[in-house]
Amino acid sequence: MEDIEIMKGDKLILRGLKFHGFHGVKKEERTLGQKFVVDVDAWMDLCKAGKTDLLADTISYTAIYRIVKEIMEGPPHNLLESVAELIASTTLTKYPQISAVRVKVGKPHVAVEGSLDYLGIEILRHRSVDAPNC
Repeated sequence: MEDIEIMKGDKLILRGLKFHGFHGVKKEERTLGQKFVVDVDAWMDLCKAGKTDLLADTISYTAIYRIVKEIMEGPPHNLLESVAELIASTTLTKYPQISAVRVKVGKPHVAVEGSLDYLGIEILRHRSVDAPNC
């Protein structure tokens, strides 16, 4: 599935999820921890839920939120890439109706000179392409 096809489809959107975690390579990151901001897009067909108005015909936002929370507040990872990959793979594994997931993880309080909102990474994983390979 091409990125352009996915971007036109229905999706669940979770924005600005904030957590305190201990991810990072530096000793201070592992001992003091820091704030992380996460965004998730999960592509799936929302047509049936739109017609029936039943939660059973979609995925609850809180279910995806719980995946992100467990990983962000769980055991530390060295790299944000690893954290995002775990969020994406867990989401795709747990919810087969999701065809793709985009995960963005940012560090808003990074020790760099200069003004910034955050530094971070973003990954996009497709069930048919990436799930067996990553």
